Amino acid sequence: MQRLGGMRRKTRNKLKKRPEEKGKISVREYFKKLEQGQTVLLKAEPAVQTGMFKPRFYGKAGIVAGQQGECYKVKIKDGSREKLLIVHPIHLRKI
Repeated sequence: MQRLGGMRRKTRNKLKKRPEEKGKISVREYFKKLEQGQTVLLKAEPAVQTGMFKPRFYGKAGIVAGQQGECYKVKIKDGSREKLLIVHPIHLRKI
């Protein structure tokens, strides 16, 4: 039997925008630059699906490990394991 649903399954509240957040996305946010070793927060922008991480990592903090194309490699701690995610800068917030 195949598993039902995709990556955005059961994320109705997690990927919902508040009314004041709705509207056009800032170009500055879309093309922001991050430095290697900088601490960032994973906060998904639901209007942009490219470069989005799995919703289970939503709200976690990580460290920028490098760049891959226009996306960034982010190291996070998932339990006792360290994982490397490739995330578009629109889904990252500086801490």
